[in-house]
Amino acid sequence: MSNEEGSVDIYGEQAARGARIINRLKELGLGELQALATQLRQEIITTVAANGGHLASNLGVVELTIALHRAFHSPQDKIIWDVGHQCYVHKILTGRGGSFATLRQFQGMSGFPKSHESPHDIYETGHSSTSVSAALGMALARDLQGERHHVVAVLGDGALTGGLALEALNHVGDTQTRLIIILNDNDMSISANVGGLARSLNELRVQPNYFRTKTGVKNLLTMLPGGGEPVIDFIQQIKVSAKHFVLPGMIFEELGLAYLGPIDGHDLKALDFILKRAQEVTGPVLVHVVTRKGRGYLPAEEAPSRFHGVSAFDVATGEPRSKGSLSYTKVFADTLRDLAADHKEIAVITAAMPEGTGVSSFAAAYPERCFDVGIAEEHAVTLAAGLARGGMRPVVAIYSTFLQRAFDQIISDVALQRLPVVFAIDRAGLVGEDGATHHGSFDLSYLRLVPGLRIWAPSSYEELRAMLTLSLEENIPSAIRYPKGQGVSRDNSLSPNEIKQSQVLVPGEQLWLIAAGSMVEVAREASALLTAEGIQLGVVNLRIIKPLDETTLLPLLAQATHVVTLEENSIVGGVGAALQELARNAATAPRFLTLGLPDAFVEHGTREELLRELRLDPLGVATAIKEWLGTH
Repeated sequence: MSNEEGSVDIYGEQAARGARIINRLKELGLGELQALATQLRQEIITTVAANGGHLASNLGVVELTIALHRAFHSPQDKIIWDVGHQCYVHKILTGRGGSFATLRQFQGMSGFPKSHESPHDIYETGHSSTSVSAALGMALARDLQGERHHVVAVLGDGALTGGLALEALNHVGDTQTRLIIILNDNDMSISANVGGLARSLNELRVQPNYFRTKTGVKNLLTMLPGGGEPVIDFIQQIKVSAKHFVLPGMIFEELGLAYLGPIDGHDLKALDFILKRAQEVTGPVLVHVVTRKGRGYLPAEEAPSRFHGVSAFDVATGEPRSKGSLSYTKVFADTLRDLAADHKEIAVITAAMPEGTGVSSFAAAYPERCFDVGIAEEHAVTLAAGLARGGMRPVVAIYSTFLQRAFDQIISDVALQRLPVVFAIDRAGLVGEDGATHHGSFDLSYLRLVPGLRIWAPSSYEELRAMLTLSLEENIPSAIRYPKGQGVSRDNSLSPNEIKQSQVLVPGEQLWLIAAGSMVEVAREASALLTAEGIQLGVVNLRIIKPLDETTLLPLLAQATHVVTLEENSIVGGVGAALQELARNAATAPRFLTLGLPDAFVEHGTREELLRELRLDPLGVATAIKEWLGTH
């Protein structure tokens, strides 16, 4: 908006702007707030259309975010966003409107809360269901230090499918500390949940006298002859039955939280009122707010799942600017669906990511064999173990960054029992603009620790098909990790024996570059650059990470003087570490240079920008090898 009287300037110098905007918000009338909401929606639509990002969820929380910053005093009051992908309005209102055009751009604004960007981003997050645990910790820290500020957790209804959120809610009720939880319900209809009696009770519940009256009545009954306890118990039984009948939120009260709502999350006046009431509750309170994903942009309202996380698109039509092409995700999904036609024992599990992992096409063809468990990765893995024990061939389709949440289940429920579960690990390596919380940087390192787990890394579509087919035939647990986006076609077909063997792509003698998965093509191009400068470098496509193909690799390591390893995984415990272990055990002594993701969290940017920055593009790899050879 412009700097006209009665409006809010969401651009300018960040340091003071955040405080000015928040203070100005508290002074605006309803009409001005509604105009601001319209402007914010337009800003988000325009920026996400250009840069990509999370659209539907952010459009759904515009009024809620405005109301939060009117009711509370950030950063003194702490607002914690669950997942964090819905924080765009929060970022603009806290002084970052001037840099919002750099959203998700290399060295620009992150699409998630980042404490280095602003003190208003009190907690960094990118995975679901964490906000209540973190908020409770902050509230308890506040109490222990004698402070009085508010702590607010904002989580979506989907986050309640995650066990961590439920564990935290259970503990919140036990502590009875002062904490406000906003349940952003963007899937339920207000009319379906609220009848006349429910509305009447809700109006009573949001009055401050309600809580005082409850306590006063209980105290009065306690003074009756005989202590009044039988009367209290009888009334409690009737109350519980009635509450379950008329109000869906009573489960939260039974956990020890006061419950306010449901309320229209796009009604600014109602939001102002209920957030003030929430601040008057002396213990934990859950405010149930119903919003609509994609509000204000028709294509996103009609298809909120498609506009959850989007690439750049045309605002007028809602269509992506670049049409989808063949990718590892599509090859996986197509292969799995084709195999399932002849193998009735194949089943698929996804943790709330049917579109992202590609299994929505499998679900359409075989709905009875596809299980979306919600944001519950631990349950997904153990469910797969149960399916396998029951005679099925389950495939867990999951992003690398989310699989790490189920590490214990991989070990104890799958590998320990040698159950034939296949982990299809999408987004392995750098994922780009979502940044540190979403990069698949660690799966090779932590999966290598698991006994009996076969680990594959395809470097072509054909290898992915062959690895998936073989994994579904054999009676051992397997993991196939593949990157986001496009790959290459290299081989027409591969036999089971071929796919289990590492592949020498470029012959060599003493100097070798051994690469895994997505880095194989980089290795080939780096080898060509070095050959042009007179440096002969053999290239190996590793294919199988565990167990390593000793038949191919041991003779190579025995003759090599210099070995370079290349992977799109952390260099700590990854492919380079595995090959050095093999060389040491075989008493060979080549010098090793390990290239891969650094022992650090990598920020956001396109995959190409990040690879170049980390010197993992062909030129960077070739340069690193030349520098290394020059010192040896």
